[in-house]
Amino acid sequence: MNLTRRTRRAVLVLHVTVSVGWLGLTAALLALGITGAVSRDPRTVEAAYRGMRIFGDWLVIPVSLVSLLSGLLLSLGTHWGLARHRWVYTKFWLTLAATAASIFALRTIIGQAADAVAAEAPVPAGGRDLVVAPSVALSLYVFITAISVLKPWGRTRRGAEALSRP
Repeated sequence: MNLTRRTRRAVLVLHVTVSVGWLGLTAALLALGITGAVSRDPRTVEAAYRGMRIFGDWLVIPVSLVSLLSGLLLSLGTHWGLARHRWVYTKFWLTLAATAASIFALRTIIGQAADAVAAEAPVPAGGRDLVVAPSVALSLYVFITAISVLKPWGRTRRGAEALSRP
C-alpha cells in the first residue's frame, strides 16, 4: 500500500502534531504530579490530582491511539515499512507499549489519587507513582522522537532481503 503524496503529508502532519501533543500532555501530567506530591496545601493537592484526572480521562486515550495508528499508517503506507528499518520497528513496539501503559496503568493510578484526595484519604505511595510514571514516559517519548529524527541502526534482515531482490 502506498499513500498518495497529499495523504502521506496529511497523515505525517497529524502524526507529528499528536505525538508532540502526547509529549506535552505528559509534561503537564509530570508538573501536576510533582505539585501534588510536594504541596502541603490540601486544596492544591486536590486541584493537581483532579487536573491530572481530567487530562487522563479526556486526552490520554485519544492522543495515544491517534499517535499509534497514524504512525502505523505511515509505516505501512510509505517506503519505510513496518519491519524494514530497525528504528521504525523499535518505535512501533515502544509506542504500542506506551499506549497500553498510558491507558491501563497511568489512568488507573491517576484515578486512585484523585479518588483518595476527594475522600480526604492519603494518596497511594504518597503520590510518587504520579511523578515516576510521567517521568519515565517523558523520557521514552524523547527517545522515540530522537530515533525518529536520527533514524539509527540500519535495515532489519527483512529490509535487507527486500533491498537485494530484483
